Amino acid sequence: MSAAALAVLVAPTGVRVTLVESSEIGTVGVGESTLPHIRDFNQKLGIDEADFMRATQATFKLAIRFDDWGRIGDSYYHPFGDYGALGGAAPFHHYWLHGGGADRVGSIDDYALPIVAAREGRFAPPVDDRRSVLSTYDYAYHFDAGLYAAYLRRFAEARGVTRIDGRIASVAQAPEDGTIRSVSLEDGREIAGDFFIDCSGFRGLLIEQTLKAGYTDWSRWLPCDRAVALPCASDAPKRAYTQAVALEAGWRFRIPLQHRIGNGYVYASAFLEADAAETRLRGLLEGEALKEANHLRFLAGQRTRNWAANCVSVGLASGFIEPLESTSIYLIQAAITKLTELWPAHARDAAAARAFNRQMDLQYERIRDFIILHYQATQRDDSPLWRAVRETPPPDSLAERIALFRQKGVVQDYREGLFQHPSWIAVLLGQHVTPARAHPLVAAEDPVRLRAGLQRMRDAIRRAADSLPTQDAYIARYCAAEAV
Repeated sequence: MSAAALAVLVAPTGVRVTLVESSEIGTVGVGESTLPHIRDFNQKLGIDEADFMRATQATFKLAIRFDDWGRIGDSYYHPFGDYGALGGAAPFHHYWLHGGGADRVGSIDDYALPIVAAREGRFAPPVDDRRSVLSTYDYAYHFDAGLYAAYLRRFAEARGVTRIDGRIASVAQAPEDGTIRSVSLEDGREIAGDFFIDCSGFRGLLIEQTLKAGYTDWSRWLPCDRAVALPCASDAPKRAYTQAVALEAGWRFRIPLQHRIGNGYVYASAFLEADAAETRLRGLLEGEALKEANHLRFLAGQRTRNWAANCVSVGLASGFIEPLESTSIYLIQAAITKLTELWPAHARDAAAARAFNRQMDLQYERIRDFIILHYQATQRDDSPLWRAVRETPPPDSLAERIALFRQKGVVQDYREGLFQHPSWIAVLLGQHVTPARAHPLVAAEDPVRLRAGLQRMRDAIRRAADSLPTQDAYIARYCAAEAV
């Protein structure tokens, strides 16, 4: 992603881009689920959507479904779109609460078109007419991360990126200021550069092993530190959502692609052994396993400085937050976008580095809080993991947001940050964090008239969803990949 973006956005200014990677080192990608921002990234690079989807065996994504998170037996969705369309004096969830909530007017999920369409297996892109309910949502993709990497490699090389295959053996620094001068490969080749982007994964070969940028540990709030991934075959209709099912020691993901299903168990090693995690995951597969299991280790947290000297870390080299809300590729994209915006004027641009680190700190910390919310809002106490996360005080920034919602039903929107109002509403209400009262301006509404209006809205959203083709039919017409 970094090489492709630099080839389009920076290389035209005269910058030469060299990519060093080893074909002997595999990628971590296990079948990726993304956020709608990936569409902006691809469009900025001029990538054709249908071509990209065919090349990566991609499907569409309208939401994330969460099972067993608040209580065992629960199910709710985080949609790529807002709830309701009343346009009143307060956010929609206050009208829903005043109308009687789920007991009187149905699940709040019924008032978000992307959720209703996802539940029914339907998909089409949103329309441009803002008067239509069919314009009230966005979408992302599920795709094969390995195929996406190969696609971007071809894309980057076609636009002038020089790719060198080899493993880095050593790093040379300038004695006067510690900036990186060059990297040397195992075969003796030396590659000099003015600026370096570290995409070496958890190792942080440049940013940490060389520049000692530091790492901030968040495992006290996010104890999951292992994952096992295993793709399987499936003939089921392709769902337009990612599924995250809470299990005894963590959670399981299901990511539907055109040619397979990506499955994984993200878990806390303090409560489950690796062999037991793999056995548990295999028992949940809906079809034949297609590869050997891939076991991963990680530590939740963030690089203390994402930009140090003349080096920026991107992806796993910059930090890791478990992919519960599909943020991994978003954080790669965010780093690349910020880097191109703040492209250094010289090798050691301290002002750009400070701005970059400040903005990435905000991204990571606010995503961290949102992920911790899923654990803090649980009512489960059926296993040691769930009891442990319930008993761990959240960061003050998250505690304040939860308290404000419980008291007033208010979600404070961020000026900067990924997850906005609908995302917080989805998780808070989906996991039984209920405000003490509806907004005073809504309390004056006649409940009978309000419920009638809500019913009309539900019916309109259902009709709109029913008007869409199935995702399988849309993919077959638009971007079906060749059989593997």
